[in-house]
Amino acid sequence: MLVLAADQFVKYLTITHLPVEKAVPVLGEFLQLFYIRNSGAAFSIGAGYTWIFTIALAVVAGVIVWKAFSVRSRLWAVVLGALLGGVLGNLTDRVFRAPGFPAGHVVDMISMPWMLPAIFNVADIFIVTGMISIALLIVTGLRLDGSRERDHENAVAADDDADESEAVDSSHAHPTETGN
Repeated sequence: MLVLAADQFVKYLTITHLPVEKAVPVLGEFLQLFYIRNSGAAFSIGAGYTWIFTIALAVVAGVIVWKAFSVRSRLWAVVLGALLGGVLGNLTDRVFRAPGFPAGHVVDMISMPWMLPAIFNVADIFIVTGMISIALLIVTGLRLDGSRERDHENAVAADDDADESEAVDSSHAHPTETGN
């Protein structure tokens, strides 16, 4: 919820203090503030299909909340929480900002023209960072329950070894005496 609050607070400051569609240099050409309302996705792609982004954001938020019930790893919890905050930040705009549900325009304000032609917001930063972090967690083998993939493989191998050992022991079992 901290990410959502930070995103909405920065958007409030943007709306109340920045001129619309006029660059305000922060660090020269390196970092600028540029207030726009974006009806599309990244790079304003799909501007005519805003309602699809609203549905997609709602589905992603629902999946994150659903998966959160199986999370036992603090690192996964932080990453999914940051991603959820970013998704909810942009979903809030889609639902409550003009022109209205489900086609609200997202408030963007951060511009780095030397690096990207896109203008983005705090929620976007957390969405991108969250997705990169998820990819890294998967590549490093950290599972939602906090175990590592190699730990899981070792446990499965140990179970297989134990099963084989039991099978060998039962095939060499001594017959029981029948009382003759």
